[in-house]
Amino acid sequence: MNNVRIQFVLFLLICFLFSFGIYAQNGVVEVNQDPQIDELVELKKDINRREKNFKIQIYNGNRSGAENARRKFEESYSGWSISMEYETPNYKIWVGNFRTRLEADRALLRVKRKFANAFIFRPKKK
Repeated sequence: MNNVRIQFVLFLLICFLFSFGIYAQNGVVEVNQDPQIDELVELKKDINRREKNFKIQIYNGNRSGAENARRKFEESYSGWSISMEYETPNYKIWVGNFRTRLEADRALLRVKRKFANAFIFRPKKK
């Protein structure tokens, strides 16, 4: 029994000593990139800050339903732009022009009280 303990301790001691000889790879990473990339990133950030990127869709379906949804929205809410878009074969009612996702989320909470299926999206640029 004592011999087994001594062998175990020696095994651990040998493993411990060999672990000092193992080193992780060390290196230096150098990134070579065109300086104009930083300018493009800043330009993209600036464009995103200026553009109104988010809208809320409150309806998707036939024309009469879209007109009813538009009328109901105009009666309930004011101060937001509203538009009816046609994408074959459905009409869509889009509201608002929100600069940030946070602003759109706050508006969506209000809109969902009357339009449960409303959601936020970013319209495609034409």
